Amino acid sequence: MNGAIEISYARLGLAYLGLLLPFLVLFLLSTGQLSAAVIAVLRMTLQLSLVGLYLEVLFRLDSPYLNTLWVVVMLFVSAGTIVRRTGLALRLLFLPALAAMGVAVVFADLFFLGVVVHMEHLLTARYLIPITGMLLGNCLQANIVGLDSYFRRISEERIRYQFFLCCGATRSEALRPFFRDAVRRALDPVIANVSVIGLISLPGMMTGQILGGSSPSVAIRYQIMIMVAIFFTATMGVMACIIFSRRFAFDAFDRLKPGLFRAS
Repeated sequence: MNGAIEISYARLGLAYLGLLLPFLVLFLLSTGQLSAAVIAVLRMTLQLSLVGLYLEVLFRLDSPYLNTLWVVVMLFVSAGTIVRRTGLALRLLFLPALAAMGVAVVFADLFFLGVVVHMEHLLTARYLIPITGMLLGNCLQANIVGLDSYFRRISEERIRYQFFLCCGATRSEALRPFFRDAVRRALDPVIANVSVIGLISLPGMMTGQILGGSSPSVAIRYQIMIMVAIFFTATMGVMACIIFSRRFAFDAFDRLKPGLFRAS
């Protein structure tokens, strides 16, 4: 099979004409989102262009040290994004978020790349970077929803939480209902996405492999592995993020620290 049809820069420029209609709709409806949408498209273009240049070099060198460094950078950006999007204090929860995502991704890469794909060299750029990026990108929203739901509900229902403590419950026992609800809310979209793959949408990895010349059967097997890995990483990441954050979010009296929520 032939590879994907190459898109020239001139023809890629034509793709931006497809933005004129949605931009016009935002302008006519005065939603206040036009400038944000334009900036988002410009940022996306710049970021992907720079990443494309960097990955060309990264794939050509294929250095285990550079590949690991790039994964570390992705983890730092992901952890910062998770905490900022929840409105929680970055200084308190950045480290637990970073540790949680790191643990989940390392376990996922070791198992799915080392055991399932059975790669001889786990730090090969062609596999490590795209797959780790997909895991982090898909798990980002789950961690944001889980962390935000967990601490918001504890804050809103602090009387219920304190009642459990007064009745003799340990901190873990008092937090269990909030923990269970946060995990459920975080994983609901992930489960819904997994359940409709192949019926409503063809995932990006499978489509990319098919366009790149792989047979549909090979592409499907890789996509199944990726979806299982995403569910694994999302579940472990959310649970670890909430558990790790407890040490930093509560004071010695089992109360939420006053500076946990950033001022709006």
